[in-house]
Amino acid sequence: MAKSLMIVDDSATMRKIIMRTVRMSGLEFDRTEEAGNGKEALEKLQASPVDIVLCDINMPEMSGTEMVKEARKIDCCQATKIIMVSTESAEELINSVMADGANGYITKPFTPEKFQEKLAPFMN
Repeated sequence: MAKSLMIVDDSATMRKIIMRTVRMSGLEFDRTEEAGNGKEALEKLQASPVDIVLCDINMPEMSGTEMVKEARKIDCCQATKIIMVSTESAEELINSVMADGANGYITKPFTPEKFQEKLAPFMN
């Protein structure tokens, strides 16, 4: 089954690092998209939904936490798996974003093995 991925981070460098690390994990995606903030991500998701979103939390215009809340209100995003990727490791924040609709959480720094562990369950 074809899978698609969107990486949402305000740093173009970090988006490249995440993509390279995902590729190193052995996971393959037929289509990848990028967005620089939550607002841009929502616009792209509405135009062309993806299967999995890897999303930073701290971004300008619309944070990752706001993006998760808004995405869960949109019909085309109901099945999208949203995995947060952040330096923030406070348990309270992680629990909050998971309650808002995120499907997983990866803390930076990350490894290919961590992406494999968190994304593989959503690849079927």
